[in-house]
Amino acid sequence: MYRYDSTDQQIIDERVTQYRDQIARHLAGELSTDELRPLRLQNGLYIQRHGPMLRIAIPYGMLAAAQLRKLAEISRRYDRAVGHFTTRQNMQLNWPQFEETPAILGELASVQMHAVQTSGNCVRNITSDHFAGIAPDELTDPRPYCELLRQWSTFHPEFAFLPRKFKIAVNAAAEDRAVIRAHDIGLDLVLDDDGEIGFRVFVGGGLGRTPILGKVLRDFLPRRHLLSYLDAILRLYNRYGRRDNMYKARIKILVQALGIEEFSRQVEAEWAQLKDGPTTVPDAEFTRLAGHFNPPAWDTLPAEDPVHAARISTDLAFANWVRRCVHAHKTPGYAAVTLSLKAPGVAPGDISDAQMIAVADLAERFSFGEVRVSHEQNLVLADVRQRDLHEIWQIARSHRLATANIGLLTDIICCPGGDLCALANARSIPIAEAVNQKFDDLDYLHDIGDISLNISGCMNSCGHHHVANIGILGVDKNDEEWYQITIGGQQGNTAAIGKVIGPSFYAQEVPSVIEALIAVYLENRTASERFIDTLQRIGIEPFKVRAYAGRDRRRSAKVDSREREVIHA
Repeated sequence: MYRYDSTDQQIIDERVTQYRDQIARHLAGELSTDELRPLRLQNGLYIQRHGPMLRIAIPYGMLAAAQLRKLAEISRRYDRAVGHFTTRQNMQLNWPQFEETPAILGELASVQMHAVQTSGNCVRNITSDHFAGIAPDELTDPRPYCELLRQWSTFHPEFAFLPRKFKIAVNAAAEDRAVIRAHDIGLDLVLDDDGEIGFRVFVGGGLGRTPILGKVLRDFLPRRHLLSYLDAILRLYNRYGRRDNMYKARIKILVQALGIEEFSRQVEAEWAQLKDGPTTVPDAEFTRLAGHFNPPAWDTLPAEDPVHAARISTDLAFANWVRRCVHAHKTPGYAAVTLSLKAPGVAPGDISDAQMIAVADLAERFSFGEVRVSHEQNLVLADVRQRDLHEIWQIARSHRLATANIGLLTDIICCPGGDLCALANARSIPIAEAVNQKFDDLDYLHDIGDISLNISGCMNSCGHHHVANIGILGVDKNDEEWYQITIGGQQGNTAAIGKVIGPSFYAQEVPSVIEALIAVYLENRTASERFIDTLQRIGIEPFKVRAYAGRDRRRSAKVDSREREVIHA
């Protein structure tokens, strides 16, 4: 993985010093709350429902074991011994003390980490495929390009105060695992007819209040022109993006207003002033960056380990875990392992300090000291020998990191929601817990098969509910929490935005509604169909009818429950 040079280290050390001074001046009354706000946001510090929240950058989801140990130490010393991984592959600390945040940033800088540009109207953390560098379907390793973008975007003088936040994702595999079309800019590595590496550029994607999938802006952009072309896009957005209405400030609104053809014409005109200039990236720079991501010292192994195969045939629990949590690797005898952060009773994406230490230990023993964060809020060990899988499973299981539910209904993507977030209309975590309780039978989950369920507590869509097969959105009705259901969303190459099935449901109804939707699928599926396949074949109407069929009965039960509460009170 990338290691800082002296320039990288100097940048974050100076930022820590600057931020420490800003907080000290604020506490001394020399810097008002309003004056501090943009400064703290530039360093990832929010003020949430119950207090500060600090968001820590994990560039393109890459962590060294030593960095994960430091996160465990920080969470234990300055927080409540827990961290939360987000859909941007970052970590959030939800309970730090305001005056201690400079010390946290100082600790992070000691292991080449920071919280820069994890908030504010700037280019946010660059995200990518959590199987980057090891995926069998990969054209090339996207991480050097992600690192190039990280260096380009960090403290970019033109783009520190954009109309709104800006998100970029990079994919280099046949199957898009980075949801590039749901980003302001999505970059897909491709080859031209001469075998030259470049990018298919998508623009204008994004979820939130107006969910839109990105459109192709350029079919092929030679890689040497990547930075100047992105400069052109962002200059156009910075100039014409709306600043009068935060709900219409994202680049997707500008692209929709102009139309992709006119937007493309204006980008090309801007780019003509920048092309072949100082931001042209020479091949030597790509070679230098790629050197940071050289393959580890993989052993020469048979494609299939016989001991591993024997264990699968004799241990059903292990076999189920392998089927769901172990993934193909391009090197014979190796595999990638997803450690599930979706155990029953745990908020999706949450990890304790003890679990962080356990994962760091696993990474050092079995995966060259490296950990990946997926946008699905799980962790990945990317380079595991097949012969070690059984031992990893046993250790992970002892730390509640081996739930065999990856890709299943309880592998829920979920934002912190109203329990923590000041922007949320409703709580997300209790809904995830209720669904988990409703579907607590792993055999049943495996029978249902591949399906995604995502939950967001507000229209900002931090839980990516729009691109889930089943999406749940928290809404506020007369100071009560209600939940809108969408179905038909997808990630990957066939990305799609889900459709709302009808009026929202109150919280207690949601698990039964999910059960009703699943029942329609199970009754109508063919042998090889996933939930999304059946939905696309039979349409939304049967699901909608079943979801609302028992509504009067459920509402009566809610009224009865309230009456009982009044009587007991």
